[in-house]
Amino acid sequence: MEKRFAKMREERRLPPKVMDELVTKISRLNVTKKEFDEICDNVIESYERSLVEPGEAVGTVAAQSIGEPGTQMTLRTFHYAGVAELSVTQGLPRLIEIVDARNNPSTPTMKIHLDNKIASDRNDAKRIARDIEMVLVESVASNISIDLLRQAIDIRLDPELMEDKGLSVESVAEAIQEKLKGKGEVEPGDNVIFVYPANDTLAELQRLSEKIRDFRVKGINDVTHVVIRKEPDGYVLYTEGSNLQDALEIDGVNPHKIYTNNLREIYQVLGIEATRNAIIKEAMNVLREQGMDVDIRHIVLVADMMTTDGSISQIGRHGISGSKNSALARAAFEVTIKHLLGAGIAGTKDPLRGITENVILGQLIPLGTGSIDLLMNPQAPASGKTKK
Repeated sequence: MEKRFAKMREERRLPPKVMDELVTKISRLNVTKKEFDEICDNVIESYERSLVEPGEAVGTVAAQSIGEPGTQMTLRTFHYAGVAELSVTQGLPRLIEIVDARNNPSTPTMKIHLDNKIASDRNDAKRIARDIEMVLVESVASNISIDLLRQAIDIRLDPELMEDKGLSVESVAEAIQEKLKGKGEVEPGDNVIFVYPANDTLAELQRLSEKIRDFRVKGINDVTHVVIRKEPDGYVLYTEGSNLQDALEIDGVNPHKIYTNNLREIYQVLGIEATRNAIIKEAMNVLREQGMDVDIRHIVLVADMMTTDGSISQIGRHGISGSKNSALARAAFEVTIKHLLGAGIAGTKDPLRGITENVILGQLIPLGTGSIDLLMNPQAPASGKTKK
């Protein structure tokens, strides 16, 4: 068995990752030499059959393979069972968001696992959920009004909401004082806070009374709701809204098991390789949830194209299609006159290495047999000597 594996590695019949997986799985099985040889032969045959033929139009095949089932996708927003408040865009709208590399997806969400020590404790899960969920002043206030006698803003706090969010009057007052940045004074009382602005004109009181409603007193930006769910490996937090950078800094969060569906955040925090993996995962999840069996290699090709230059690019005229080297290829996609005029003014030369530009000029395209420039003469003498 070891000799066969060594020979396969030497001949490089399989990629290293596939080879390692084959060795691991066969070592767990009690098989005869004949069965072992059959398994190895079948794996090699399946791998070689799956390879792309030289000159094959993989981009066109990928576009067809994703586009055709895409016409059957639903235009809906998926709601988590039993949680009406938490929703995630699925189907065609989500697939469009992924390939467009949107800065702000319509329903950003995070899945947050807790540290192993506290993952099975609901009280700890609730505490961390409170630390993550963004709480505004208006979320815990029963009434916000202007007290003309005091020349101040009167904030009446709801004791039940304060207890539910794990807040005290002092902590809310401190948060408001920090947001004022020295442009006013805060006076806490019994479930009431008075805010005295530095400029106590009526116009300033009205302006600040509206602005103060959106002051964040707890939690991280953009995460408006957190749901706790019990799963086999412990409690998991699902959020409405996403802020990966700040969530990683929360004490008790497992940094190795946190995920967001916001591709831009993944790129900014974890880098381009993580973004590529996320594009593949998100696109495959969307297709599988719609019951569509699309080969992952088509999605991998799209993800590779979107991340090939080290940054995340959309598939469109502002991304991959608009950044092609060929002026004719860019003109064939969208905004034809602009591209042709710009190329003419700049005196751009087109090397005619792509498909589109050769089709425009009626030339043989560099695909399939058209990708071969060197031809073999079957009548050449066997000795290798050529006639003069």
